[in-house]
Amino acid sequence: MSNKVPSVGFVSLGCPKATVDSERILTQLRMEGYQIVPSYEDADVVVVNTCGFIDSAKAESLDAIGEAIAENGKVIVTGCMGVDENNIRGVHPSVLAVTGPQQYEQVVNAVHEVIPPNIEHDPFVDLVPPQGIKLTPRHYAYLKISEGCNHSCSFCIIPSMRGKLVSRPVGSVLSEAERLVKAGVKEVLVISQDTSAYGVDLKYKLDFWNGQPVKTRMLELCEELGKMGVWVRLHYVYPYPNVDDVIPLMAAGKILPYLDIPFQHASPKVLKAMKRPAFEDRTLARIKKWREICPDLTIRSTFIVGFPGETEEDFQYLLDWLTEAQLDRVGCFQYSPVEGAPAEVLGLEPVPDEIKQERWDRFMAHQQAISAARLQLKIGKEMDVLIDEVDEDGAIGRSWADAPEIDGMVYVDSEHPLQPGDKVRVRVTHADEYDLWAEAI
Repeated sequence: MSNKVPSVGFVSLGCPKATVDSERILTQLRMEGYQIVPSYEDADVVVVNTCGFIDSAKAESLDAIGEAIAENGKVIVTGCMGVDENNIRGVHPSVLAVTGPQQYEQVVNAVHEVIPPNIEHDPFVDLVPPQGIKLTPRHYAYLKISEGCNHSCSFCIIPSMRGKLVSRPVGSVLSEAERLVKAGVKEVLVISQDTSAYGVDLKYKLDFWNGQPVKTRMLELCEELGKMGVWVRLHYVYPYPNVDDVIPLMAAGKILPYLDIPFQHASPKVLKAMKRPAFEDRTLARIKKWREICPDLTIRSTFIVGFPGETEEDFQYLLDWLTEAQLDRVGCFQYSPVEGAPAEVLGLEPVPDEIKQERWDRFMAHQQAISAARLQLKIGKEMDVLIDEVDEDGAIGRSWADAPEIDGMVYVDSEHPLQPGDKVRVRVTHADEYDLWAEAI
């Protein structure tokens, strides 16, 4: 047998949930003695973790597969787009194996088929960090608490790709979080398709953590994470009534006063066509109540413009709603037809591309003004900032109001040298539409 260490290249596309899938696959491969290499030419095989959510993501995934085939030749495909093997093989017939999301064992087995593991590797002796291999910087990490989703939103095919909600037992989630914190993680980002529904499928079953019974439910999970002494950030939270329960934890500083809520629209007619959960909820009243309890609360959201049947009146309703809601961070997508999504068979009138673009432009300008005004209010205030990177111009970090890679930055001027992972107290001196500038105190 050759003593050469078998090597794997890895391309990870898509959302944080796909990143967690990638980390699990990489951790298993490293434990089996594979080397993870950053270039095509050094890899014995390349794994591409795809995204299949919208057409542009599928196109990017197919391009990445094609590039890997051209540069290396031996390619294994996994991830959300892997549920449509025929489509992938129709474009790239030479891929060695295709698996869907969360199919960690099948991916690892496919790697074994191409290049067997070096049997001299001893996972109990050879060095692998106990928290696994991370694709994020070492000071923050994603914590996936469940797979799948019970909703049937008409624009989405995630339930057909990732299945119904399957929650992880809370003891397992908390053990993983504790390992991450012991490994130096300063910020834990809680992710799932629907964080508010965590534990519903298990009927909030009691589990054990540190010898104590804990319910598998969002509130109890947040209470325990809040004791770990790190930033805890909640993503993909639907505005159900049970979200009210975690706001006092935010007000008390136990978890970050930050909610990522995918509202998607505001017009009752469009929300009904989208089959969004809780579309009849009095969301503006809920937001007002949350801010009364926790004035520092930051709310980020995403919206879709140009959904089939959306009228100018619906769109204007959305703009007026944004003015009222005063959300801090907002992303917007133009509706993209997704094969297999129910919206494609609703029989609603498609919105022409030029109108979609025009509405998107108006939406972004409208929200930009709101965001800029909200950031202006932070000038002169003190806050903690977690440093993500340091370059020749200084340190760049994020406040509690900013999730990595999707929200704004804080550019920090400091007399003392700072390192990624440092937490520093700053005073804000300047703001634009998205970012802040600050001086270390």
